[in-house]
Amino acid sequence: MAVSSGRSRGGRRPTLEEVAARAGVGRGTVSRVINGSPRVSDATRAAVEAAVAELGYVPNTAARALAANRTDAIALVVPESETRFFAEPYFSDMLKGVGAELSDTEMQLLLIFAGSDKERRRLAEYLAAHRVDGVLLVSVHADDPLPDLLAQLEIPAVISGPRSAREALASVDSDNYGGGRSAVEHLLARGRREIAHITGRLDVYGAQRRVDGYREALRDAGHGADEQLIEPGDFTEEGGRRAMAALLGRRPGLDAVFAGSDVMAAGARQVLREQGRRIPDDVALVGYDDSAIARHMDPPLTSVRQPIEDMGRRMIGLLLSEIAGSGPTVPGGPQRRQVVLPTKLVERASS
Repeated sequence: MAVSSGRSRGGRRPTLEEVAARAGVGRGTVSRVINGSPRVSDATRAAVEAAVAELGYVPNTAARALAANRTDAIALVVPESETRFFAEPYFSDMLKGVGAELSDTEMQLLLIFAGSDKERRRLAEYLAAHRVDGVLLVSVHADDPLPDLLAQLEIPAVISGPRSAREALASVDSDNYGGGRSAVEHLLARGRREIAHITGRLDVYGAQRRVDGYREALRDAGHGADEQLIEPGDFTEEGGRRAMAALLGRRPGLDAVFAGSDVMAAGARQVLREQGRRIPDDVALVGYDDSAIARHMDPPLTSVRQPIEDMGRRMIGLLLSEIAGSGPTVPGGPQRRQVVLPTKLVERASS
């Protein structure tokens, strides 16, 4: 028997009813087979699948989504400027992991920037219309109102790192405390004693935890944390430059720097070289993220690797569970899951 090209006579697409008639079953049975229901016998399933193949039937996913009150769309919301998004490897790696995990689903991914007040207002209106089934929030600051808005709208959401230790939303993060600690322990083991830290934005919980790891590693080694050796940065290259210049101005004898991102480490390296400091002979340098920047720097940068792509994949897994309502429950409501993935120090010539 010849297989249809997917169009009935007159150019129409085959309908569910035509598949049912060809298979000799009811419309509901065809629907159950297409949606993977186990409540169908093997013989019936085989008959329906044969009819689908013969007629070239293609399910109307848009209609199915509408009937289920679904949009089959997920928004990846970045509360930053487009400039920062495309300048930092963290975001592209996160997007790569999210896209890879969604590739086997019928979900569409929308990338939305919300770095300005105008963009946030427009996003709030968009979300209030329930045009997406769920939201991934990346790079969330402590005072960001978006997570609370999502909770009010009852839109499933997962964030890349909690806003605090009391986070209510599901989140996926790396072990920022352990990563900061391992960077300092590595430098101490190399004989460095005046170790500075360029932090990320301190309204980001992950940056706070890296500072905690830095401080605790020094205290446990009997050195204590010198606050004059800690300088706030902002995860940008220029921020790394400014912080490094400020640190050298206060403590010109420092012999190591732990930067809270590879991008900031790149800025710090420029200032160290401009001021005649050799890396690692005079000043050892460690970054965070283990991005392509770390591998291509001269000398190659020792960096704390966080599994960013895997974080993106895990975020999608959590979000799809939230959307399906299949997550574990606790008395009073669904359990909000917090996933923390391990980090690893990658040693290179800069330290």
